[in-house]
Amino acid sequence: MFLNSVSHYLPETYIPNSHFIEKLGVSDEWIVKRSGIKTRTKASKFENTNTMGLEAVNTSIPSLPYKIEEIDLIISATYTPYDTIGTLAHFIQGHYNISNAICFSITSACSSFINAAEIVEAFFQNGKASKALIITAEHNSIYNNEDDKQSGYLWGDGAAATFFSKEKYSEKDFEIIDIHSEGLGNIGKGVDGVSLRPNEGGMKMPYGKDVFLHASKYMLKEATEILIKNNLTLNDLNYLIPHQANIRIINNVAENMGLSENQVLLNITEIGNTGCASSVIAFSQNIKKFKSNDKLLFSVFGGGYSSGSMLLKKI
Repeated sequence: MFLNSVSHYLPETYIPNSHFIEKLGVSDEWIVKRSGIKTRTKASKFENTNTMGLEAVNTSIPSLPYKIEEIDLIISATYTPYDTIGTLAHFIQGHYNISNAICFSITSACSSFINAAEIVEAFFQNGKASKALIITAEHNSIYNNEDDKQSGYLWGDGAAATFFSKEKYSEKDFEIIDIHSEGLGNIGKGVDGVSLRPNEGGMKMPYGKDVFLHASKYMLKEATEILIKNNLTLNDLNYLIPHQANIRIINNVAENMGLSENQVLLNITEIGNTGCASSVIAFSQNIKKFKSNDKLLFSVFGGGYSSGSMLLKKI
């Protein structure tokens, strides 16, 4: 399984911490210390999960080594959909008139990209697809309560598009070495740790400490175990691409792995927590720095709870 192209889209509007200082009765230092966030992206009133996902896909097309009409599997991954019936995957299919593609949407909170990639792997292995598109997109701001001191200042908006193929297409491809995911609804606060219940006030994170402890533990577990499984050590790893939930979680994982600052790809400071799109956006933002034989590792944790990892190598 190979990754052929990746791209991202971010809204033009960036909301600074000063927006929350009077609203929440906090300081810039208070927000930065707890999250690492200085600004966050916010979609305009004309944007939504579908439009952001479409922009991300459009950006990828010039570098795609085959026609987008050849895609036979489209998966959208989001917990903030524009439409819960007509999914983002179907929207993309309709926009490009992609015939004969399997289409559906999934969500496992912020680990959804890894879950989607694992599904792609399964479809490739059973011969039901050969070229796939995953669109990860989050419109957090439309569900966010900015007056919530616990998490109202965390969220950003954005999208990413990732194309996969069963066979290698070019020397620009990344080889997927391994993918793993795990449901963790039976630990800690589980589904109450982070929630989005539209009829109950939208996005909430009432148990931040519980999220921090389990995210730190399981992102580290995912990273170390997938390396061991594939007979690799930390010395073999060039870059960690973590879910951008909180700088303290990321720093905790990186420190326990013994990684240098240059090995950890970050975007949370500028764009906030963009949900399941966050790690893919970071990957796309840094795509030009990866060299042949570089090994990269995604490690993510989702509210609910769930975790996942993906190990890949630049050809």
